[in-house]
Amino acid sequence: MPEPGPLGILLLSGCYRRAHTALLMAAAAAALDRPVALFATQDGLHALCRDWSGLDGSEADGLFRARGVAGFAALQDALPPLGVRLMACESGLKAIALPPDALLQQVERVGVPTFLHAVGAGQLLSI
Repeated sequence: MPEPGPLGILLLSGCYRRAHTALLMAAAAAALDRPVALFATQDGLHALCRDWSGLDGSEADGLFRARGVAGFAALQDALPPLGVRLMACESGLKAIALPPDALLQQVERVGVPTFLHAVGAGQLLSI
């Protein structure tokens, strides 16, 4: 079986549970040595912020951690060392008036073409 190409995750949703799943998928794929590009736009951009409380339902994080599930901040911290490329959509930042300095330090501000180039002929997952 041929090795899978890169995994591109397009995070559009501002829902905590969807964003949490996107980060989990990115971490799992990277742990399997698969190149991963996580591209957030619109309300999904809150997932790449230092303060991710802008995600709808973010209060569920405490419940997740109490049940032994990785918390959101832990997932954010785990992605760069795993080699996950974190990307924020320039147009999305403007559309929701999110200041670029709200983003995590490791996040690249890019356009859609950069994301698509990173994924190439790989697989695209939209959440």
